[in-house]
Amino acid sequence: MTDRRPETPTGAALVRLVKAFRFRYAVNIVAWTVIWSMPVIPALITKAFFDSLELGPAGSNVGTLIALMAAYGVARVTVMVLAMWNDVHFMYRTGSLMRRNMMERIYELPGAQSVHESPGEMITRFREDVEHTEEALSWTVDMSGAFFFSVIAIGLLLSIDARITLLVFSPLVVIIVIAERAGTKIRRYRIQAREATGEITGMLGEVLGSVQSIKVAGAERSVISRFASLNHKRRTAMVKDRVLTAMLESVFWNTLNVGTGLILILAASSLSAGTLTIGEFALFVYFLDFITDSVYFIGLFIARYKQAGVSIDRMVELMRGSPPPELTKPRDLQLTGAFAPPTIDGGGSTDPLHRLEVRGLTFVYPGTDRGIHDIELTIERGSFTVVTGRIGSGKTTLLRALLGLVEPDGGEVRWNGRLVTHPGTFFVPPRSAYTPQVPTLFSMSLRDNLLMGLDPGNGEGVSSAITAAALDRDMESMGDGLDTLVGPLGMRLSGGQIQRAAAARMFVRRPELLVFDDLSSALDVETEQTLWQRLFADQRHATALVVSHRRPALQRADQIVVMSNGRVQAIGDAESLLAESSAFRYLWAGDTSARGPS
Repeated sequence: MTDRRPETPTGAALVRLVKAFRFRYAVNIVAWTVIWSMPVIPALITKAFFDSLELGPAGSNVGTLIALMAAYGVARVTVMVLAMWNDVHFMYRTGSLMRRNMMERIYELPGAQSVHESPGEMITRFREDVEHTEEALSWTVDMSGAFFFSVIAIGLLLSIDARITLLVFSPLVVIIVIAERAGTKIRRYRIQAREATGEITGMLGEVLGSVQSIKVAGAERSVISRFASLNHKRRTAMVKDRVLTAMLESVFWNTLNVGTGLILILAASSLSAGTLTIGEFALFVYFLDFITDSVYFIGLFIARYKQAGVSIDRMVELMRGSPPPELTKPRDLQLTGAFAPPTIDGGGSTDPLHRLEVRGLTFVYPGTDRGIHDIELTIERGSFTVVTGRIGSGKTTLLRALLGLVEPDGGEVRWNGRLVTHPGTFFVPPRSAYTPQVPTLFSMSLRDNLLMGLDPGNGEGVSSAITAAALDRDMESMGDGLDTLVGPLGMRLSGGQIQRAAAARMFVRRPELLVFDDLSSALDVETEQTLWQRLFADQRHATALVVSHRRPALQRADQIVVMSNGRVQAIGDAESLLAESSAFRYLWAGDTSARGPS
């Protein structure tokens, strides 16, 4: 069941967050302890005032009382403003730290395996789970203040009447027992509510990103039905979670109200018997409100603490295999001073490619028999290598394993004879650039999509890359040129324009190795021929590794790698393979289905 996932010690995670920002947390502790303890001042003033009434009108001074209370109010508001200011900064930093560490871990993992969750579920963990952890940590400060206030209150009240004092704090024991007993259900219901919310947000993201596909397939009813099912599941989980929380709050308050009534009855009888003065009775009544608040708060804190444990577990789970302390590892968040933009290398590799060797490369998708096995391949500088094969033959997996987008199960990759130990961080610009089957553009200008952090003054490089990608003619029809906004995921461009824009984004970085995964699938034959021709004219020393089954690429290839069932079946140029490989002849004829001779 979902609630049996491994648990991360909640207390240890919160302690690490405190250590990361110990100064601000210390200020919080001091400020909120003062805020919680300050009601003792008006309590003592009130006691003294009512005791003075027993001396007659001459013993009371209403003006002095009003002045003291006004001064107290100003002081308490001032301390609360300062405490809130510091608390907001503290919570912002703790939330930013967790989000930064999660994001860094995602980018450390192999690109094609970094996350298993839907975008909506990830947003839930980056937003709600972080906020719930911040909230629990913030409440620890109030817990400290409530405890300190309770110690002072107990000391004062015990000096007056021990029996009534014990009765005042007896509801605390009942509330703690109830909250602890409900801990398992609190955790289970919170897990179910979070996962159901993640499913809803994930589906919303998928639906909004594929409206056209849904309409073309006539699948509106099916999608709405699925959404209704998930919404019912979420509604059920959220009702359980909210009802349990409301029930606990109700039990806490009713326990306190019953206890308060008994205390007042007992105190009134003591007052009538003359064992309590009017001032002492007033002190008990005054403290009751604050004590009940602190007791109620302690009960809710236990519930919030349990719920924060669920959120911490979910965030650690998102980091896939990373030790729990990595979630709260201290980092420089660069929140003060001038922000230094990252330096991005945009031109020329310091390690030019002469030969790329792949030996025994193997990767199998977990839980399946699909993948690649014992791939042997050599790519020389300036060559054009095409990987081809039927659907499901392992072409894309080969590129992913080579580039470190998945973690290989075996084999090695050598760059100029040197072993590549971390391909995921090695095969990046300016060594290599990669465009997947479905390129991604962002909702900004075409220029920003091409540069992605490079020096915007490199106009000549951008112009050259656009020409090499055969995108120059399309630019003539774009009224705003490079300032044209492409829309979310490039929706204002055609499929072919998106692919060529992605190619131009690669070219502007002038990498040593260009890796294309079926780049030309949305291009007509003439445009594809133009692209390959310009590629090698503009990038004269470029080395290309291309997945394709189309003739313009196959005809130009220096080397063709024919894949079948995850293995290299044949290597050669088009002429030799047409003579020797029946599988290649079917591909040459346009048969790329999974069936047929291999």
